[in-house]
Amino acid sequence: MKSYTKNYAFIDSQNLYLAILAQGWKIDLKRFRIYLKDKYNIEKAFLFLGYLPENQEMYRKFQEYGYILIFKPILRSKNSKIKGNVDAELVLHSMIQYLNYDKAVIVTGDGDFYCLVDYLSQKDKLEKLLIPNFYKYSGLLKLFPGEKLDFVNNLRNKVEQKREAIAKD
Repeated sequence: MKSYTKNYAFIDSQNLYLAILAQGWKIDLKRFRIYLKDKYNIEKAFLFLGYLPENQEMYRKFQEYGYILIFKPILRSKNSKIKGNVDAELVLHSMIQYLNYDKAVIVTGDGDFYCLVDYLSQKDKLEKLLIPNFYKYSGLLKLFPGEKLDFVNNLRNKVEQKREAIAKD
């Protein structure tokens, strides 16, 4: 009998979204949340994203799917480019929640999270580093043992957004 573990996921949404889009497909976050629960026993999934008031409906859907949303205020530059890096928030919340979970799944391909992944690994709190794009991710993350890495590329048939779902959204 498998023992119960309370696992949390910490997801760099922009990294996930852009890395999957660069591969020519879109991720279905509802299906991804189900996958995280089934595969890694994820009790809480924290989704880190920049806040835009016009995206209220999308945020509501993400919450319905079972995500806990953590927002970063965004800044718009003079040329209307949006800047909302969530790295600090993800690291901070993974530490705020540290005593509440047994293991963490970190979803990113960004090397800025090397120190967090390394720390969690040293403390035996890292379940998996789930990297969105096998073909393009930080070399720093390649330093971790292969058994701690998995790739969203391998999950495409399980978490890809189907055309009918795109039409509804």
